[in-house]
Amino acid sequence: MSTPVKDNPAKSRFELDVNGLTVFANYRRNGSTLYIPYVEAPPSLRGTGAAGRLMEGVMAIARAEGLTVVPICSYAANWVHRHREHHDLLGR
Repeated sequence: MSTPVKDNPAKSRFELDVNGLTVFANYRRNGSTLYIPYVEAPPSLRGTGAAGRLMEGVMAIARAEGLTVVPICSYAANWVHRHREHHDLLGR
């Protein structure tokens, strides 16, 4: 069972625990803009939707905090492109 996405400010990343493994998205905050340069899932979780669940949580946090998101990493950029319901959060 997975837990909600959590912010780990000490590591500047959002994390999702999935059965003891961590999926994460590194970030950098600049004012009200959240830059996401890297998303990583352990090899055994790739293709399971874990990174997508992480991104869903990241976008929910951004929305709740009034942030805009700049997905730099190709995975994050492609994920946001496929999920139009989050396009209003995109920054430059």
